[in-house]
Amino acid sequence: MLARIAAAAETVARPLSDINLVAVSKQQPDERIEAMLACGQRLFGENRVQEALVRWRERRGRFADLKLRLIGPLQSNKAWEAAAFFDAIESVDRPKLAAALADAAQKLGRCPELLVQVNTGEEPQKSGVIPDQADALIHAVREEFRLPVAGLMCIPPADEPPAMHFALLAKIAARNGLSMLSMGMSGDFATAIRFGATHVRIGSSLFGERP
Repeated sequence: MLARIAAAAETVARPLSDINLVAVSKQQPDERIEAMLACGQRLFGENRVQEALVRWRERRGRFADLKLRLIGPLQSNKAWEAAAFFDAIESVDRPKLAAALADAAQKLGRCPELLVQVNTGEEPQKSGVIPDQADALIHAVREEFRLPVAGLMCIPPADEPPAMHFALLAKIAARNGLSMLSMGMSGDFATAIRFGATHVRIGSSLFGERP
């Protein structure tokens, strides 16, 4: 997979060091997780707080350089647990959640890396702020809740070409001074890299299909 990412980066003259491989480990069996760790992978993405706690709490003790990113939707009442456990939360999508994360950060004395999720396809079944409200949310997270915004995340509609969605996310990021872009999965990571992805979230191409 790293070779494929490197090849995609080379086509747009980007160094491999600019692109982070996030192994999406949700619902994967223990033996596949252990195999990935044995290969040296240390950056993982999870969809749910409770599942991540079960899967990674003990492993955090074994791997000091392990980094975990929450890439799934987050309920406000789980904000404290998420902020305490994850190194990054990629699914900030509403003021209520930002407020809960600000409260958690104050109590914890630390804040994970935060990304605003943009619902570029405006799909009702998906989390994320719609594009024309993204600037206002980014401003609110920064100014009202005094939280740092590291970048943006999106999941394009499955039935549309992803390029226009990646281009839209990159445009929103640029006008807000953001450089981190979490976009691209197993089927479209090369396109995402072409549009500036800094984090690609790969599941099936790394682990195989979930059992």
